[in-house]
Amino acid sequence: MIISISNFALLREMPFAEGIGFNGNILETNIINLAVVVGIVVSFGGDALRSLLESRRQAILSTLQQAEQKAKDAQDRLAEAKAQLEMSQKKAKEIREQGKISAERERSLLSKQAQEDITRLQESKQESIQLQQQKAVAQISQKVIALALEEVHTRLDQGLDETNHSSVVNFGLVQFANYKPITSL
Repeated sequence: MIISISNFALLREMPFAEGIGFNGNILETNIINLAVVVGIVVSFGGDALRSLLESRRQAILSTLQQAEQKAKDAQDRLAEAKAQLEMSQKKAKEIREQGKISAERERSLLSKQAQEDITRLQESKQESIQLQQQKAVAQISQKVIALALEEVHTRLDQGLDETNHSSVVNFGLVQFANYKPITSL
């Protein structure tokens, strides 16, 4: 206790700013005491410090391994996503090409069907025109025949002399000989 009281007395007598500075005297600085204290702290606290540092090192290594694993997983997912994107783009391109081919085929088929319909309608129109012409010719022929028969009946009713009779018969024979049925125009 005497030592500690004298130390306090020395501190009290020392001016305030003079207590801090470099002291080159080894015995006064008590370097040996400091080395002993540091040695004791290291020897007793070293194991705890080493275990603390080791656990921290293990935690850092574990965190690094997890980060590396997550980075690897992310790269794998990215590669998989890129592969899926590429496959999707190829599939979309194939679908577009198939769509173009299908559209061209449909356009060609519709064009061909339209052309066939036009041809069929034109043929139907021509057949209809020919049928109407044949009907008209048949009606006109019937009217001409009816008029001729009416003329013949009228002359027969008026009486035929021999000259008229032979001219009517000759005319009928000539008409019959020259008759050609109209099949198509």
